[in-house]
Amino acid sequence: MHTYSRKAMASLLLALFSVIVSGTGVHAYDCPAGGQKEPGLMTADMALARPAGAVATIAGLAIFVVSSPFSALGGNSREAWESLVVSPADYTFKRPLGHFDCEQPPREKQK
Repeated sequence: MHTYSRKAMASLLLALFSVIVSGTGVHAYDCPAGGQKEPGLMTADMALARPAGAVATIAGLAIFVVSSPFSALGGNSREAWESLVVSPADYTFKRPLGHFDCEQPPREKQK
């Protein structure tokens, strides 16, 4: 029984990750010129920050799903989506490896 539930959970997480990643662009945003980053920063980013960002993205999606009826009633669903899901996903998947000081360009407002 445990094997089936683990497979189902892994499939669900893979599908969820695929939806999140396909919904965000793959281009890294511009970072200040500074040459190549230190290997220690890149290793820390890969080993600590990226997995934490992935967990934050999934947790943000879960929180968004639970809070979506309330944010829909309040008229701020887009803001909740941007804050809880898109922002952690951008930090995790769009930022160049080892660049913790990159500024994300402002998003264009969609109507």
